[in-house]
Amino acid sequence: MRNTSSLKQEFLKKWIQALKACSAKKKEMSIMERKKAIKLSADLAMASTRNSTTYWSHALMANASQDNKNKFIVPHILGNNDSDQRIKRLAMSHKNMRSKKILKKSCSISRRSKKMVLGRRIARRVLVKKRTQVLKGLVPGGEYMDDTCLIKETLDYILSLRVQVDVMRYLTNNATHELSHTTTTS
Repeated sequence: MRNTSSLKQEFLKKWIQALKACSAKKKEMSIMERKKAIKLSADLAMASTRNSTTYWSHALMANASQDNKNKFIVPHILGNNDSDQRIKRLAMSHKNMRSKKILKKSCSISRRSKKMVLGRRIARRVLVKKRTQVLKGLVPGGEYMDDTCLIKETLDYILSLRVQVDVMRYLTNNATHELSHTTTTS
């Protein structure tokens, strides 16, 4: 795992590239369009700093590239011409993971039916399943992950979100400081 300062620098660089691509594409934007552009560019920049080593980053890039409105941003962030082939490979890896998950479920269902468990254990399992489903909905691409992979991906996603938030706070604090400094000197 790289240190957070290099992650922050790389995120900021890629985020600026994506924001430039968004502003070049459309000069006049409403507030909602700006909000979407900032969020999309930040998410894609965050995903690209992971160098396609995580499933959640694959899912974010694949989802953005499937939307025709956002498709133009992905090559700016990935920075190479073979981004389409890379995204196709990402989508294929999700299909493989889904197939493994189905196979694993079918094997575990037959084992589970052989054992009778107490009501308390069933209630706990149901609660864990519900919480796992909620978590799968929060992590990009989480619906295709098994439980072990989901935990690892969630931890990595949280770390990346933390980097994103830290950079955004830093920029906000500096912009606020600059504004207050220029108004007092004027």
